[in-house]
Amino acid sequence: MTVLIAGGGIGGLTLALSLHQIGVPCRVFESVSELKPLGVGINVLPHAVRELIELGLHDVLDASAVRTCELAYFSKHGKPIWSEPRGLEAGYKWPQFSIHRGRLQQILLDAATERLGRENILTSHHLAGWSETADGVRADFIDRATGKPAGSHDGAILIAADGIHSAVREKLYPQEGPPIWNGRILWRGITRADAFLTGRTMIMAGHEILKFVCYPISKAAGADGKFDINWVAERHMPPTYQWRREDYNRTADPGEFLPWFEGWNFDWLDVPGLIRNCPHAYEYPLVDRDPIPQWTFGRVTLMGDAAHPMYPIGSNGASQAILDARVLTREILAQGATQAALTAYEAERRPATTDLVMLNRRNGPEQVMQLVEERAPDGFGVVTDVLSRQELEDIAANYKRVAGFQVEGLNAKPPIVPRGAAARAGST
Repeated sequence: MTVLIAGGGIGGLTLALSLHQIGVPCRVFESVSELKPLGVGINVLPHAVRELIELGLHDVLDASAVRTCELAYFSKHGKPIWSEPRGLEAGYKWPQFSIHRGRLQQILLDAATERLGRENILTSHHLAGWSETADGVRADFIDRATGKPAGSHDGAILIAADGIHSAVREKLYPQEGPPIWNGRILWRGITRADAFLTGRTMIMAGHEILKFVCYPISKAAGADGKFDINWVAERHMPPTYQWRREDYNRTADPGEFLPWFEGWNFDWLDVPGLIRNCPHAYEYPLVDRDPIPQWTFGRVTLMGDAAHPMYPIGSNGASQAILDARVLTREILAQGATQAALTAYEAERRPATTDLVMLNRRNGPEQVMQLVEERAPDGFGVVTDVLSRQELEDIAANYKRVAGFQVEGLNAKPPIVPRGAAARAGST
């Protein structure tokens, strides 16, 4: 029987492509009337890029994305704290890609449309409820724009890839309430600007209260000689601040946050210039949810942001959704589209992502910037005057370990989904 996937984002589409790869029929249901390439920049880490390459997407990704070669941390004064190679330059067999989120989703959507057929990607289908049947699950949908029924569909299992505001999670945990705001606001945008540092560097500057992140997401300069630079400005707001529901498409006024960064004009990067020259900026309160004790209920399970929404620290949100999709596919391959497959998937992925959610709440690898701010708020000569080389290396190594992308370990691992295994894709 068909696997039903609620949600046509990065995780849901990766799952659809993965199931098609092993010969298991599936259908994707998306709430919106049209899937559009929205959002700003995103990083996809090598362990997730590997899985997209296994799906045959290397060339189209490589044509659009920047191969990130370096991650560098700086103080609020623009002084270097720590840098490390990334992707192929770090010794991985696969690159790290910086790309527009909408472009990545469009790549996945185009591939899914071509391979699965447009008839298996249904828009204007918001999941209203489900019930288990004798041999599977029946999902009921509505058109959220009109409130009218959009029909029912039968399948073997139902996968909730419907994001941080998951309709499935809300029904499974009706007392949970809204996402948890940690007091920080993100402002995001893309600005045409000059290249900086290596031209393929991702930088983070500042500390826990005030931070700026940016990296290029266009491979080559345009006719104006400039590149698309994705940036994120972040500030921890006072307790009295009235935050608004998170939404990647909420338009922001740069005048609200530019004054905090006016002095951040470093000799290698003009931070206020990036903010000032951005044509469209967006506001996004930084939220996540507490880890939950169970994802799988009968023939239904959660994945991606529906299962483990986390702060966008360490570039892991989309990457973890991609890993979810591949592990789930492997288990369906081994055990069919069954509850047993869902249980095995959860047993591997829930503990791993729980650790990552909690580590991101402690700032993940970005804690090096906070340590420097606490020990030398007025600046320093060289970073090792305030933070030892061993501390720097330990923080970076620990995050790679928890997130599952240590170089040697990842390079030695076999593919999550065995190659050429489609013939063994189990019956349901």
